Amino acid sequence: MKADKHAQAEHADRMRLDKWLWAARFYKTRSLAADDIDKGRIRVNELVAKPSRDLKMGDQVDIRQGPLTRTFTVQALSTARGPAPQAQLLYQETPQSILLRAEFAAQRKVSIEPADAIEQGRPTKRDRRLLADWQSQSGCDDE
Repeated sequence: MKADKHAQAEHADRMRLDKWLWAARFYKTRSLAADDIDKGRIRVNELVAKPSRDLKMGDQVDIRQGPLTRTFTVQALSTARGPAPQAQLLYQETPQSILLRAEFAAQRKVSIEPADAIEQGRPTKRDRRLLADWQSQSGCDDE
């Protein structure tokens, strides 16, 4: 009986990384979290992590989402996935990460959207055939 209580107390201050990412609502399932960890998109204390890595309070977790890397400090551990407001209490984003995210959002607002360059939308079937004919004819002239 005492061994069980000791084992539970030992695990209360540590938790698997993939389970914490799922409980903190960064990923919809633990398997999606484990996949991103295996791809090297998640780092703990600036070291590449494995899904089974023990996470403790105070650890720094870097999550790369597209071109942006967000950094969080682990504030609490939870074995259960709760509502979003409760999950947000498990971590705190670093001020530097918040600043980088704001700068990235500002850059996206200023940059040109590639889809805006298309004036008439997708070519029709007729347009594609004409383009294919033109490309085949222009390829023959070069020879």
